Amino acid sequence: MRGFVQIYTGDGKGKTTAVLGLAIRAAGAGLRVYIGQFVKNADYSELHALRHLPEAITIEQYGLGCMLIHAVTRQDIDAARHGLATINAAMTSGTFDLVIADEINVACVLGLLEECDLLELVARRPPAVELVLTGRGAPLSVLERADLVTEMRTIKHYYERGVLARKGIEG
Repeated sequence: MRGFVQIYTGDGKGKTTAVLGLAIRAAGAGLRVYIGQFVKNADYSELHALRHLPEAITIEQYGLGCMLIHAVTRQDIDAARHGLATINAAMTSGTFDLVIADEINVACVLGLLEECDLLELVARRPPAVELVLTGRGAPLSVLERADLVTEMRTIKHYYERGVLARKGIEG
């Protein structure tokens, strides 16, 4: 099977949810999936669900805490660099058919990774591996190298009315 590069970006809700659906579909078809979550380090509900599919889906987090409540530190950058190395290793290992770099675009926006890191990741993708990058603010140079780009756009969101993230729905 030939792999492609997909990007899910934009300010709207649903980027991670979309790739989790893709991961489950791929696992159901017998494909091996690796998901690396940049910036994130929390007990999200999807982690509980994916623990039931350990032979098909591997998921790891490379964040050190909520980036919204603290400034970027050297440790945050080191964690993202470790995540990038791990994603590269998973992608080139021959073990995984689908590799998802969740929130990698955000890691780039925050300065944890460089745009050239994302370009190199895309360039190193073996032809049979499907590579998916998610997160707001995907760099234009990376969008140009993708085969599929989906932009999630907020039209209306209950967050604007003060509704915070709900377990099982947003987190």
